Amino acid sequence: MIHEDNLDTIQSAIDSLNLNSKLSESANYEGEISSENERKDKRLLWTVLIINFAFFLIEIVFGIVASSVGLLADSLDMLADALVYGLSLYAITGTLLIKKRVARISGYTQLSFSIFGFIEVLRRFFGVEEIPNPTFMISISFLALLANTASLVLLNKSKTKEVHIQSSQIFTSNDIIANIGVIFAGTMVLFLNSNIPDLIVGTIVFFFVLRGAIRILELAK
Repeated sequence: MIHEDNLDTIQSAIDSLNLNSKLSESANYEGEISSENERKDKRLLWTVLIINFAFFLIEIVFGIVASSVGLLADSLDMLADALVYGLSLYAITGTLLIKKRVARISGYTQLSFSIFGFIEVLRRFFGVEEIPNPTFMISISFLALLANTASLVLLNKSKTKEVHIQSSQIFTSNDIIANIGVIFAGTMVLFLNSNIPDLIVGTIVFFFVLRGAIRILELAK
């Protein structure tokens, strides 16, 4: 922690260079200073970012092809996670203030996706939609479940307990629940030959997206 007198000394030294600099912000750093932990966290976050973005592309394509709101919901959740991990990479070496700002951006991003999802569910419920393809729903969600489980295992290996890592773990845990839900919905669609299970599970997935956003914003306070 830098005391105010020391901060004034540093500022005076910088001013003496005549670079027209000014102090815009100062904050206490409350994280663990460890370059080795930072390198490990970066590798973990890059890995889960790539996994989530890849499955966002896969699920949104098959969600459109299969006409499944559940897969579309899960794909947007994957995209939100990829954004979270990208922002977390930026936050690793930042101050506590920066990390909380990153968490707030992550939370509001997920909040926006959840609102879009609820609107899409209502549109499909009151419109005329074809029955989603249950085979695509089950198979793609099962692969996404394996990917998210692997991501959570990797994230849990992190030794840091700071807000950007905690938010990443929350998002991934929500994804696993969502994957199981879409698999269940696909099974119900197969047996009932109806799109109602897909809409119900899609709504639940977006609810988890919303709950995750609220939890992230609480962490960022």
